[in-house]
Amino acid sequence: MKVCYFTATGNCLYVAKRIGGEALSIPQLMKQEKIELVDDAVGIVCPVYGGEMPKMVHRFMEKAAIQTDYFFFIYTYGMNHSVAIPNAAALAAKAGIRLDYVNAVKMVDNYLPGFEMKNQMENAPAKKIEEQIDAVCRDIAARKNNAPLVGIVQKIGMALVRNTMGRVVLKDTAAQHYIVTDACIRCGICAKVCPANNITVTDQVRFSDHCEDCYACLHACPKNALHMKNERSAVRFRNEHVTLKEIIAANE
Repeated sequence: MKVCYFTATGNCLYVAKRIGGEALSIPQLMKQEKIELVDDAVGIVCPVYGGEMPKMVHRFMEKAAIQTDYFFFIYTYGMNHSVAIPNAAALAAKAGIRLDYVNAVKMVDNYLPGFEMKNQMENAPAKKIEEQIDAVCRDIAARKNNAPLVGIVQKIGMALVRNTMGRVVLKDTAAQHYIVTDACIRCGICAKVCPANNITVTDQVRFSDHCEDCYACLHACPKNALHMKNERSAVRFRNEHVTLKEIIAANE
């Protein structure tokens, strides 16, 4: 089994590791000229951004040649997964892949403009994260099928969410508005955890125009020197089961 994941602060990497099999970083796979995945089961684990999958995961599904008897898609989210599930089904169909199973795991949300991170982390036990992941693992091991149908109602909902979120979040130039304070020591960790290679660090930190809006750089800065104008708090998060070294290995 191959489990392809996109992670910023560790949630999806942790879920991928819990599912088992061979965990493959989507940012690393995207560096290949061709992506060919052949196995008895192949899955994707990624967060929900603006009601759907990250932009890079969308491009990954269009690029990858996947041959499998069982294809699954697992989201992580913090508030709600909106139309993410029909989005996965629609994109799989477009890519010519039969989607057998899709689910979502409610975890700590790293969306700084929307959540106070201290509250998110304190409330994590109430979400029963481990129980949710256990259920997903059992379903996948049993090769459960639950692929959703995507009809006209779902398509209208997806279009509405995409148009709305496209204006509010998920902007390629989003990082160019981040604030770099004098606490920055130019260690380069922000660049190393960026899955989109959107950051360069020399005498200063520079952001390019292909941001994934994942907030990995904001949360990983060891000096808490990166901020958003509209963030709810300066508290930062990384999944307790994932190391910074693992995120760097996945995204650098």
